Amino acid sequence: MSFEGSTLVDWNVFARARTELGAGFIRILGYFREDGVKSLAAIEEAAQAQNAAAMVIPAHTLKGESLQFGAEPLAALAESIELAARYCVETRDAPTGLIEDIVKLRPLFEQTLALLERETNPLAERRPVAFGRRPAPGGFGQA
Repeated sequence: MSFEGSTLVDWNVFARARTELGAGFIRILGYFREDGVKSLAAIEEAAQAQNAAAMVIPAHTLKGESLQFGAEPLAALAESIELAARYCVETRDAPTGLIEDIVKLRPLFEQTLALLERETNPLAERRPVAFGRRPAPGGFGQA
């Protein structure tokens, strides 16, 4: 599953969350990073142990937190894992069919997190596109 940067995050949802959370936004984004890493580890460990029940809560957590920041592809993948794990629990099946999605989860999380952190980094260079064109190389005063 490969996404362009513009499709990994719904920037309107991201901007709304940033406004609503105000000064707490960066702290909450830090929690998303920490919780996401923990959720990924728990899902991967559960997959190795063939324990579908242990996948449900971390996948659910990752889904909800991803949606809060507009990370819809990540939320959709986490939801797919959550629902499939729930089904495996109900049917008493091993979660072997989830391996492909679980393998995709960490790279998608890392790509998404990198975009979110880049957007919130006050030192990041942002060059707006003016009138549909890119700024001239060299910057101000350069010929």
